[in-house]
Amino acid sequence: MQEYKKKLDENFRLISRFKPKGDQPQAIKKLVDGTKKGLRKQVLLGVTGSGKTFTIAKVIEALQKPTLVISHNKTLAAQLCSEFKSFFPENAAEFFVSYFDYFQPEAYVPTRDLYIDKEVDINIELEKLRYATTASLMSRYDVIVVSSVSCIYGIGSSETYKEIVLNIKKGDLIDRDTILDNLVEMQYSRNDYAFSSRNFRVRGDTIDIWPSYQDTAFRIELFGDEVERIVEFDALKGKTLKELTSLTVYPAKHHIPPHVKIEEIVEEIKKELEERLPFFEKKGKLVEAQRLRERVGYDIEMLLETGYCSGIENYSRYLDGRKLGEKPYTLLDYFPEDFLMIIDESHQTLPQLRGMWGGNYSRKKNLVDYGFRLPSAFDNRPLNFEEFEEYMNKAFVIFVSATPASYELGNSEQVVEQIIRPTGLVDPEVLIRPVENQIDNLIKEINDVVSRNERALVTTLTKRMAEDLAEYLLDIGVKAQYLHSEITALDRIQILRELREGKIEAVVGINLLREGLDLPEVSLVAILDADKEGFLRSETSLIQIMGRAARNVNGHVILYADEMTKSMNWAIKESNRRRKLQLEYNEKHGIVPKTVEKEVKDLLEVVESFKVAEKVDVSPARKGIGLDVSVQYLLVEAFGESEGSLEDEAELSLLIVKLEEAMKLAAQNLEFEKAALIRDKIKELKEDLNNL
Repeated sequence: MQEYKKKLDENFRLISRFKPKGDQPQAIKKLVDGTKKGLRKQVLLGVTGSGKTFTIAKVIEALQKPTLVISHNKTLAAQLCSEFKSFFPENAAEFFVSYFDYFQPEAYVPTRDLYIDKEVDINIELEKLRYATTASLMSRYDVIVVSSVSCIYGIGSSETYKEIVLNIKKGDLIDRDTILDNLVEMQYSRNDYAFSSRNFRVRGDTIDIWPSYQDTAFRIELFGDEVERIVEFDALKGKTLKELTSLTVYPAKHHIPPHVKIEEIVEEIKKELEERLPFFEKKGKLVEAQRLRERVGYDIEMLLETGYCSGIENYSRYLDGRKLGEKPYTLLDYFPEDFLMIIDESHQTLPQLRGMWGGNYSRKKNLVDYGFRLPSAFDNRPLNFEEFEEYMNKAFVIFVSATPASYELGNSEQVVEQIIRPTGLVDPEVLIRPVENQIDNLIKEINDVVSRNERALVTTLTKRMAEDLAEYLLDIGVKAQYLHSEITALDRIQILRELREGKIEAVVGINLLREGLDLPEVSLVAILDADKEGFLRSETSLIQIMGRAARNVNGHVILYADEMTKSMNWAIKESNRRRKLQLEYNEKHGIVPKTVEKEVKDLLEVVESFKVAEKVDVSPARKGIGLDVSVQYLLVEAFGESEGSLEDEAELSLLIVKLEEAMKLAAQNLEFEKAALIRDKIKELKEDLNNL
């Protein structure tokens, strides 16, 4: 981790018209005091609409520590970063997520003898924001980074990144060729004709540099060997913006080749290949041995000729100079000791962090076992959860959730509740209606809501049910739309925007939690088949879904059920407890609840400002899956390009076990569409198994 002294002018200063209200003052005080007393892990149990982000912003201002906020998806991360930018306009609020619009990992499906090559579609804007993040962490102390789980994936050594920066001051004596050599070492390319990001150009004694992490460029003017002038200019218009007395340029890429010659790296790869080939030959796996010999041989040839090869990341152990099994360098290494780590929606984010390593290993194992990759490919990986915990133990961690899970509660030294909302809004009233004639009753409730110019959310158990119900509502005159995994991120945001505007009156889906955006116009949340106990109707999911109606003064929830399940009973009791606390507070302080007011334009501006996009692969083998890449290849194995069921009973049973694990992980992460899809596939596979 980085170690540097805080500069006097690098203070976090929160600027906002809001003042702490409700439960916020006591929550802020407890979290700040707890951190100052040395409590390493705390929980902020904050209900929906209680202003958890503002509370965390006040904690950051009080503690004055570099902060990492981890969110479980890009859309939520973008919203959080936008809010922190507005709270801390004088400080650095950075955005660090995967820079892939689309990512299909390399994989091999043995039962189909199907090799899937890696495919990527890089988002240049997101890539630039990643570079801006590390540049800020290297150059200043007052930094807030909002990241997805991308923060646990390898990005190159922070020490190497820090060591080769270019520092120049006006009046310095430095040879021009020395500057150019440094830029090349920092992975900048010379281009005197088509000047662009990550390039530099030379015109006599003038050197222009366009860093990878910003929109402006720098010009260094030399007089002989003396730095005569340094300016920042608009790279597109050429207009000078300001003169500088000094300049620091950071590397163009995170993965900086070590000072080891490529020939030495190739020798290490050859050595591993020579050790691996006898393993296959002794087992009579001659096809695998020949495949590995040809693939690695080609990679070696490309490395020697060009210094690069396709899939070079699979040799990252040698490129980084790491030992066998040693953890990769990640964004977490760019933070100083005792930084502040905020894990937002921890009940979703932690299971996702926990599952990344296992999914990556499972996919890599097939590639290694069948001769597509050397065993060193295992070291191109994310952190495992034990390694991530090591960073948590060095930081001050605050888990933020309305429904913290057993891990957070069991490992935290203090749980701080934030139940009272500054707006005075109470948890929605929960009503129970019979399943019989539930659709007729639902239509009546939706019409009542629409008559007040309010909106409704309806959750179903299956994607097909959501589509059919939305279509039926449209047929009878209700402006309805369904949401599920085949709808891209930006289209989902557009649907929610139209819901707020009134162009859509009701949205139907399996999982209406993942957007995590404020919908104050929603006053009705209807949960169909609420008594079907399972991950779709668990205690946590019910509380989270109920919270969708907590931003409207008329908010209420209808559970359509014929019996009271354990999950329903707990969720209703917890909701009533929170209602009672809020009502007592309102009466004591004479507060009249008001619906949250928020501009409709906020929804799309959040996403568009960061260029967060999502592309969905709709090839026949993976159409509609919408799953993490660690699960995708399992379903390809079960339902590949050809029709029909698997014929090997052992392989089929093993695949069912793997899919059940993936389903449980998705359910823990509250990604119910994914879990429900895997559940349906498991059911089909079990039918095939019974027919064998």
